[in-house]
Amino acid sequence: MPLSEQEQRLLDEMERHLYRSDAEFVSKVSAGAGKPSYRGIALGSLIAVVGAIGLVLGVVIQQPLVGLLGFAIMLTGVLVATKPTRAPLEQPSPRQTAPAGGQKSSRLMDRFNDRWDKRQSGDER
Repeated sequence: MPLSEQEQRLLDEMERHLYRSDAEFVSKVSAGAGKPSYRGIALGSLIAVVGAIGLVLGVVIQQPLVGLLGFAIMLTGVLVATKPTRAPLEQPSPRQTAPAGGQKSSRLMDRFNDRWDKRQSGDER
């Protein structure tokens, strides 16, 4: 269900206030956890398969400790596969970097904020 016009304006205002009041927090959260890497997915999948083999082997030879060890290895593989990449340690805030060549930034939120500011100042087209 889409937001009403009033709800959208309120959300934009809250977001703009957050950018102004705590830009460092915003930059950390937006840079936060990345996407899982292909290397991590491949390694985690391989570890999970080895763990599954250990689990099945523990059931076949009727050794609960081998099965539990296989399960733990399989769980570790899943965690490795889904672990996101690390963000760079020092990343400048998007609000602190100036656009190259003096051109207006093309980021979506910047455009929304510019449109909101124009509406508030009465410069609607």
